Amino acid sequence: MAKKSAAARPAAPLREVRGEGFAAAPALDRVIHERLRLGIVSALAVNDRVSFNDLKAMLKTTDGNLSVHARKLESAGYIECIKSFEGRLPRTEYKLTRAGRHALEKYIAHMESLIDAVRG
Repeated sequence: MAKKSAAARPAAPLREVRGEGFAAAPALDRVIHERLRLGIVSALAVNDRVSFNDLKAMLKTTDGNLSVHARKLESAGYIECIKSFEGRLPRTEYKLTRAGRHALEKYIAHMESLIDAVRG
């Protein structure tokens, strides 16, 4: 008798996730949820300001990739971009806004409720 392939087997039924506080958890913030953007807001949550070059090194990413994700966070009002000069050299720094800190706290609470529901 031939073995059934994984594709031919019926899928296991999905279980509903339940747990204290889970149903009341806010919807997942897709702006922050992306890996690089979560890294940016996390770095800014523990530092007053972080330069573009320092963020790039911390997150091990490219100029273009960091720029695109920082702009997305800036458009959402989660970070502020501060441009200045050190002598004749341009300097770009980022700062987490009050709205960004609030969004990160909501995101963390949502993730904690998911963890509690799975462990519960």
